[in-house]
Amino acid sequence: MWTKKHIGAALIVSSLYGLGHAEQNITSDTDFYGQSEPVYPSPNGTGRGDWADAYKKASAMVAQMTLEEKNNLTYGISTTENGCSGNIQAIPRLGFTGMCLQDAGNGVRFTDFVNSYPSGLHVGASWNKSLAHDRAWHMGGEYKKKGVQVALGPVVGPLGRVVTGGRNWEGPSNDPYLGGVMGAESVRGLQDQGVISSVKHFIANEQELYRNPTLDDQNRTIESISSNIDDKTMHELYLWPFQDALKAGAANIMCAYNRVNNSYACQNSKILNGLLKTELGFEGFVVTDWDAQHAGVAAALAGLDMAMPDGQSFWGNNFTEAFTNGSVSESRLDDMATRIVASWYKLGQDDSSFPKPGIGMPYNLSRPHDIVNALTKDARPVIYEGAVEGHVLVKNVNKSLPLKSPRLISVFGYDAKAPPAYMPNGQSITSNPWAVGLEPTTLNLADAISASPSDEISNFQVAFNGTLSVGGGSGASAGPYLSAPLDALQQRAYEDGSVVMWDTTTVPGSTGLMEISDACLVFINAFATEGMDRGGAYDDYSDELVNRVAKTCSNTIVVIHNAGTRLVDQFADNPNVTAIVFAHLPGQDSGRALVSLLYGDENFSGKLPYSVAKNESDWENFHHTLAEAPYSHFPQDDFDEGVLIDYRYFDAKNISLRYEFGFGLSYTSFEFSRLEVSSVEDGIDAYPSGNIEQGGAIDLWDVIATVNATVQNTGDRVGAEVAQLYVGIPSGPVKQLRGFEKVKIPAGGDVQVSFPLTRRDLSSWNVNAQKWELQSGSYNIFVGSSSRSLPLTSKLDIVTK
Repeated sequence: MWTKKHIGAALIVSSLYGLGHAEQNITSDTDFYGQSEPVYPSPNGTGRGDWADAYKKASAMVAQMTLEEKNNLTYGISTTENGCSGNIQAIPRLGFTGMCLQDAGNGVRFTDFVNSYPSGLHVGASWNKSLAHDRAWHMGGEYKKKGVQVALGPVVGPLGRVVTGGRNWEGPSNDPYLGGVMGAESVRGLQDQGVISSVKHFIANEQELYRNPTLDDQNRTIESISSNIDDKTMHELYLWPFQDALKAGAANIMCAYNRVNNSYACQNSKILNGLLKTELGFEGFVVTDWDAQHAGVAAALAGLDMAMPDGQSFWGNNFTEAFTNGSVSESRLDDMATRIVASWYKLGQDDSSFPKPGIGMPYNLSRPHDIVNALTKDARPVIYEGAVEGHVLVKNVNKSLPLKSPRLISVFGYDAKAPPAYMPNGQSITSNPWAVGLEPTTLNLADAISASPSDEISNFQVAFNGTLSVGGGSGASAGPYLSAPLDALQQRAYEDGSVVMWDTTTVPGSTGLMEISDACLVFINAFATEGMDRGGAYDDYSDELVNRVAKTCSNTIVVIHNAGTRLVDQFADNPNVTAIVFAHLPGQDSGRALVSLLYGDENFSGKLPYSVAKNESDWENFHHTLAEAPYSHFPQDDFDEGVLIDYRYFDAKNISLRYEFGFGLSYTSFEFSRLEVSSVEDGIDAYPSGNIEQGGAIDLWDVIATVNATVQNTGDRVGAEVAQLYVGIPSGPVKQLRGFEKVKIPAGGDVQVSFPLTRRDLSSWNVNAQKWELQSGSYNIFVGSSSRSLPLTSKLDIVTK
């Protein structure tokens, strides 16, 4: 329920942070020294594997640079020549063109003539690997045409530990395996176009509140939140998707705003020097999130390579002095410069065909500027298919969907219509407080709404002024058009000769129109944005809207554009609510894709990339952590649950769910059979022994077992099913996702799916040995259509040396 407690959690101000007990507060960070293990020196990149040629060229170029030129590579500059989020200076005499760094993971931001792609969460809900790659590939082509060297995405962290986290919508899933696979495909797609992929946010940036330092009411600094994580949890959960991205070849990692074990992520030697550059063999460069640098010498020694959007306050001339007085060795600067230039070479950006940095990024979109059109016809099918496949049907009583030649449809809800303004994201819109690509600032309920269930609703709980196709903040994007649901429904009515009526402005009372409608569609949303966390997982206003319509209309279909997990228990069991669709954030083809699904032109195939509980209290980590005494100035978030988040937690606690992780309905039906599990050779080494290349020990990726199963389409129309493999590792969670395959099957047909299992998939992190370990024992194997519908089970026995 949306209460004052929720509002206080979402819009908390520093004066409420228990400062009346100042005598109890810790006031010095010396209390936390040593909680993050120091790892020095920062390892040099070596050019291992397929980085060899790039490093050879980069080393030769850096050897010709002056101290000032090398230094200039490590921080951004301000310029009016383009509108890039970040710029690195060119070195014309050596042929280095400079770099444009630009947001974000769902499309090119702060420009025009580009597409708005389905969000990371939406693509995660598709569970389609090739779609994730193709989406990123077309997006990468647009970045390249706009003269962007570094695309600031994809997001694989946050993982969604905090259910109300404001940026959960930017990443694919709450599960590290699904997030890692989809993130890796995104890296490959972007970099196949020659654009550097910046994988973010490293690491454990799980809430927006306190992500940056702030001041209390007495002008004292409140430091960023510290994510306090044990070594096993770090490896098995939060590091997992980043490791997949590195294995895929990621050339850049963005360090996060938060502290990790009380050391800022962008100057944390354990995570940068230790985990990233040593254990995982990262050969690329580390860049700060914007303004996330908190030190000069300390950050450089800890493994930071580039500061954005500038580094003058800590680096610049101060950095040059640090080299000359010996505080930082010139070999560290050489490594920083070499990593940056090697990434540039590895992606082929030295080629003369690569556009000039920022050529399609106007400094001021509201003034006349040269147009660089990055739109292509080839991207359209991928954008549309991505929009279609991320929709998840979770309720469909008596086959109310697909719609069957309806004569009259009634449409209700604020989310059905297009926003009153739709302009290139980032451009000032003074006439409208909410528009695509901009965070809402004043979302007030309309005065005409009467009998509202509550007069308290967070300004950031819903996007009241129009349909939600993307979340807010740096991940937002605006395309060449927006297909809103109501517009697409009217177009369908024109084609079919049917009637569509609507009321998107009020909470409707009982009307005869509802009683004679073949279907009543209710559109609501759940907004999320960078910079703050959501206040809850539902709001009473929207739920009452649904129930008001369902009171009179016996065929009420609910569509939710949700930027994160959204509860539905206030209406899910209403007998007149016959269908519920989680529509997520589909991008520019939102309405067009939805209508094709509602009418059965397309089949639902999406699956939930998160769990939907029945109550907010079912989660252990529902809300973000506050700054409370004695840590009012050093907020502490202890990840005591370990690896038990989302379905792992619900399984461990045996909590009943409304809709489980991996769940989603189709217009057809499927059955699973013929489970086969290959055996692992007895006497296999417990620990990997291979050389380190980017992504870790190379034999972690060796396939040591295979699981096969058959999926049959038992219905009467073609459909796609996501076959999911879960493994129960000894002494681990009940089950963990370790494979998935999406297969399209004709009616009556069947397909065999195969799941290769790597050494890493079957290992757990041994803290004492500091290695991934295969355990001797019996591993439970589960295959099915969701995390709680797993009809096929078997065992895999492993005997190690």
